[in-house]
Amino acid sequence: MFLKILAFFVYLFSIGGWTLTMAAPPTRQVTDQIGRTVTIPANPRKVVAFAASITEIIYALDRQERLVGVTEFSDYPPAATKLPKVGSYVRLDLERIVALQPDLCIATKDGNPKATVDRLTHLGIPVFVVDPRDFDSIMKTVKVLGSLLGADEAAGQIVEDLKKRMDQVQSTVANVSYRPRVFMQIGISPIIAVGTNTFIHDLIVMAGGRNITSGKSTYPRLSREEVIHLAPDIIVISTMARSGAFEEVKKQWTQWQQIPAARHNRIYVVDSNLFNRPTPRLVEALELLAGIFHPELFD
Repeated sequence: MFLKILAFFVYLFSIGGWTLTMAAPPTRQVTDQIGRTVTIPANPRKVVAFAASITEIIYALDRQERLVGVTEFSDYPPAATKLPKVGSYVRLDLERIVALQPDLCIATKDGNPKATVDRLTHLGIPVFVVDPRDFDSIMKTVKVLGSLLGADEAAGQIVEDLKKRMDQVQSTVANVSYRPRVFMQIGISPIIAVGTNTFIHDLIVMAGGRNITSGKSTYPRLSREEVIHLAPDIIVISTMARSGAFEEVKKQWTQWQQIPAARHNRIYVVDSNLFNRPTPRLVEALELLAGIFHPELFD
């Protein structure tokens, strides 16, 4: 009987020139962090993250169940390694992304190819672009992703914790009379350091140090002789676990006893994931540096 009634109504719609359509899911218009107006689902359920940092933030917001795809090297937390991969953040695989049928992609201005973002937009897949560059913009990114994914409360708690821990470090080092001269090495061959317009530079300053390679160049390249001449008090080497290569670099610097950092055994190897990803974990990098620079003030 039910099927007969349903067939009757379908017939009425057809002779009346009407069609049966499914209601489209609700959407909303938002402005991303590079000024683009994007129409996205009101409640996105299938999200692809185009950078390891974005993946980390989504996990921090406890919205990981919405992730259907991530980029290579999305290794934190470890559960992220099990998600489908869509290429690296600089070489996104368009076909894999489309095959996952996402209702929202989240990209980063720094690294993701604009051509891929434009192509996905043309295909009707919304892409929201974020641009975290320092602590302030990281906190804004956490809040905006919290808003997109219905996690405003979690985002607020994360930002509150970040501010509290940052303020604690800065207030502790505010009146120190000694600020060590720091050389932060992030590349081996050639030797690459960090300049002024980087969040690692900001970390060094906030932790109570002086970046001896600050200047116009974002990532200056130096010779060994130039580093020796700069005579850093502390050398920090950022490792990406490349088969112990950075530990070997540490041994090499130790041989140059005319460098104060080598002479006083103040050469440190640190995890690059803490320093190179604009995520809430950056505050851990800040606390780590503060402990290295001023061990008398921090446990």
